Amino acid sequence: MNKKTTIYDIAKKLDITAATVSRALNNNPKISKATRELVLKTAQKMNYEPNKLAVALKSGKSNNVGVIVPRIDRNFFSTVIRGIEEELHPHGYHVIICQTHNDQDLEAKNLEALLNAQVDGIMISASNVALDENHIIHKIIQKNVPLIFFDRKKNIPGVSSVTINDYEAAYKATQHLIDQGCQHIAHIGGDRSIEIYDERFSGYKQALIDNGFEYKEDYVELVRSKVEEGKKAAKKLMKLNPKPDGIFSSSDPVILGAIQEMTAQGIKIPEDCAVVGFSNEPFTKFMELPITSVDQSPLEMGKITAQVFLEQVNNTNNVKVEKKVVLSPELMIRKSSLKKG
Repeated sequence: MNKKTTIYDIAKKLDITAATVSRALNNNPKISKATRELVLKTAQKMNYEPNKLAVALKSGKSNNVGVIVPRIDRNFFSTVIRGIEEELHPHGYHVIICQTHNDQDLEAKNLEALLNAQVDGIMISASNVALDENHIIHKIIQKNVPLIFFDRKKNIPGVSSVTINDYEAAYKATQHLIDQGCQHIAHIGGDRSIEIYDERFSGYKQALIDNGFEYKEDYVELVRSKVEEGKKAAKKLMKLNPKPDGIFSSSDPVILGAIQEMTAQGIKIPEDCAVVGFSNEPFTKFMELPITSVDQSPLEMGKITAQVFLEQVNNTNNVKVEKKVVLSPELMIRKSSLKKG
């Protein structure tokens, strides 16, 4: 393996001090133009590459930002990342992506690794379990590293977030099913200790109450966001009497599983049971039976998250910037929920 060229190698080659080489490479006006040009030319010939971590430590700026997501194989998260990159790239920033797989320990390790890498900011969609706010989050805030939550947030004073109105989204979805004539609407949700799932459950419940329907606990199943979990939930729900004639799910993969199970049982969608998902994953519109789903504006969410970061990092007055941006959801209505055509 070839040894990396250092400023000492350049200094030895030109018979000058390492300090002079360093100043020349950093365009110090105290160094003559001729010496600067000679040093740069020699550095190029010797394939010299500056130690980026050392430069970051010295300047306090690495031009890297960390983005932490539960999983990158979901269209929603990959599109948010695209939005962040599109917004930050023209400003010279590079994005380091980490996945947590909803594992609290891995999340903490990712945050620690990004801090050690001297990133200029961290954007995170929190995992399914509570962040260790007293330790790692406190450390990030203490070091004045901009931290922005998107999608899944924690309410921490001084920390910005970019989310959609999950309550309004769930209310709209449930209201749509009611408007289609559904009388027995079930909800397949997620872990309610996570704010987004709790908000989606609350929006569903309130829409029922506001329309004079009785809320029934039996019609609610809480599962993980997987196709298989949707199948299991539908199996349980379809044993109820009366059977649900409408289902609002907090996740597209879950509603896909539910559709597969109901179809296997000979239940017609939307005639027997109208369904609505959440996230507007690409498969929802390309299926033989396109699925109605809540669009979360991931590209816009990514761009705004990046803009909030830029506002914080470019703030020269040392004033704490805290923003709580809430985007309006849009219900993408397709065949899976149209009982009335």
